[in-house]
Amino acid sequence: MSKERVVAGLIDGEDICRLKEAVCVQVEKVYDHCREKDCIEDAEVDFCEDVQCILDKAIKVRVKDAEVVKVLADLDDVPFRRGFFTVNVRYKIKLRVEFCFRDQFGNLVTSEPKVGFVWFNKTVFLFGSEGQVKIFSTTEPELKVCSPNASDGDDCGVTLQQDNLPIVKVEVAEPLVLNAQIKRIRCHKGKENYSYEDNDGLGDDNAVAGRRFFPPMSVVVTIGLFSIIKLTRMVQLLIPAFDFCIPTRECVSAREENACDLFDTIDFPFDQFFPPQIFDFEGIEEKRDRKGKKDEREERIEMADDGDDRRRRR
Repeated sequence: MSKERVVAGLIDGEDICRLKEAVCVQVEKVYDHCREKDCIEDAEVDFCEDVQCILDKAIKVRVKDAEVVKVLADLDDVPFRRGFFTVNVRYKIKLRVEFCFRDQFGNLVTSEPKVGFVWFNKTVFLFGSEGQVKIFSTTEPELKVCSPNASDGDDCGVTLQQDNLPIVKVEVAEPLVLNAQIKRIRCHKGKENYSYEDNDGLGDDNAVAGRRFFPPMSVVVTIGLFSIIKLTRMVQLLIPAFDFCIPTRECVSAREENACDLFDTIDFPFDQFFPPQIFDFEGIEEKRDRKGKKDEREERIEMADDGDDRRRRR
């Protein structure tokens, strides 16, 4: 029985015959992209509040969670390389840090999580092509009212969507906190150059006028960061189309009277009760290769068995 219409999902040879028209669409085409695996080592955490008193008596620290909350990016032309750009990306990573210290009775206690931030900069080299046009589009025209004093349509809801530069897209996974320590910061040759030392790594050069001078304590973290950086442009592409994408089923609403019916449609979460084993984490390609080798081995065994049967019949 043939299908009445083509729906979103996998298609077969029969669906190809249902192509109706070539459609011109405007999309963001990726001209170049790269993946990055960065290890941000010994980055100082800048806290939102004064935690120096806690730092002075803390024994260790633990990062409760981390997330990228902001990404800033800008472009620079590459001289003598048409269409290429240096992309400067700046990540803002938010951390919630807990401090462990001993109270007056000698008991080990943990403080409330303190919010801090880590900034990380990186520069990549990508191809973004060239563009000599500016794209303007209307934004919420029903909410915009032209100013009576506006000239040439100013303030009428038309904004710049893209200029001659490509658009920077950054996809970033949640950061992995690999290490967190309390160290003393020693400044060398200006505030922008720091070196970090363990608590007991202080030398004799800390003696000032007969008194020992201890640099301030600070929290430093090592973070692993995975990201994909893209350069895109708005272009018009001609693509084949079957039809308008019309929903084929009605929405299911959760009500008190059908709550159990909705729950019955959820599969039992076996993976939550039985943690996956090491071979469950292997790559799909490795599983396919192993399956292919197994099928090949079984085929050889079957061929050998057939040969033995023929020899016996003779």
